[in-house]
Amino acid sequence: MPTFIQRLRAYVPSRQELEANRWLGVLAPYLADPKLWHWSRRGVAAGVATGLFIGLLIPVAQILLAAFAAVVLRANIPAAAAATLITNPLTVPPIYYAAYQLGTWATGISAPVAFSLADPAALWENLGTIGIPLFAGLGITASLAAIISYMLIFQCWAWRVAAKRRISR
Repeated sequence: MPTFIQRLRAYVPSRQELEANRWLGVLAPYLADPKLWHWSRRGVAAGVATGLFIGLLIPVAQILLAAFAAVVLRANIPAAAAATLITNPLTVPPIYYAAYQLGTWATGISAPVAFSLADPAALWENLGTIGIPLFAGLGITASLAAIISYMLIFQCWAWRVAAKRRISR
């Protein structure tokens, strides 16, 4: 039975596929570095943290930005790209609603009076009121998700290695 890492690798695009991608052409010279593809404790933890941060904070071009950030931070590119998938059409509404509520609490800006999404004028009028708590909440959520995921992956990986060493003795 394949391990979790083997199943994950089956879904991750290969280095050659990413190098051939026209959108990633700027990064092509950097993508040849094997450290960016190695499944190490630090690289994967940093990649997931980077991907979660960008995936939660930035709504467009997430995989491209995560790949660029992974190159700069020397993190695992496939892990960074995969972690951006936390935001998808099913998860965006609850994530953004929770981030908005958190931002409302953190900034002290009260929620606007209920308005209809069918009325564009009301939406534009309330965008400033909605935007500040939403972006504050997304910033807090993205930062916490990145920090917690990094620490959790780093520690779980260390425990797994220690357990394997104990068993092999």
